[in-house]
Amino acid sequence: MTLFSDFAKALAQLGDPKFLKILLKAVGLSAALFGGAYFGLLWLATTILPGSISLPWLGSIPIGDWFGGIALTGALFMAVFLMFPVAMVFLGFFLEEIADAVEARYYPDLPPVEPLSVGVIVGETLRFLMVMIMVNFFALIIYFASSLLAPVIFYIVNGFLLGREYFQLVAMRRLGMRGAAKLRKAHRWEIWLAGIFMAVPLSVPVLNLFVPLLGVATFTHQFHRLRKKQTG
Repeated sequence: MTLFSDFAKALAQLGDPKFLKILLKAVGLSAALFGGAYFGLLWLATTILPGSISLPWLGSIPIGDWFGGIALTGALFMAVFLMFPVAMVFLGFFLEEIADAVEARYYPDLPPVEPLSVGVIVGETLRFLMVMIMVNFFALIIYFASSLLAPVIFYIVNGFLLGREYFQLVAMRRLGMRGAAKLRKAHRWEIWLAGIFMAVPLSVPVLNLFVPLLGVATFTHQFHRLRKKQTG
């Protein structure tokens, strides 16, 4: 059994109603956030700003209409570039549901697991998001310095981050923080490779929305495979 079989199993479960429900909730919450931000800015603009102002030689300038266009452009920009990280945060809240759905289908004989606390999930998810943003921000310098290698660097950096975080969160459910870290370090290269495999779709709009869902499912399979391999 290999990484590809782990991913194939995750992909095969994509049509699972539980998976689709989680994905719709995460994307729906993300869309509601962006929609709320757009209409909130638009309402604020129409409430505070005048519909138009008159300037010498320029005549009447429709401030309200201009701001509406700016707000719409900003909302579209956020939807394209920020939808993935925001959806990733929301999906982090449903990590337990994703892992439970995978285990219910492929590992039904496992004993029940004590759910991670909301505080742990929220803290780890937000910490991962901040680290991902910061690392990619500093990586921009390397991207511009070596444009030809930029895609490779992007996959390597984000593959490491995705692999480390998702595997850790999945493994923590059954091994605790220390046990999860120990197993992760023992198989760091294989987990990194799985992260790179997950990072490739990040550069494809819309497809990248499925990465958190498939990532959690794939690393759930990888965790059980590596744990079984380690225990013999």
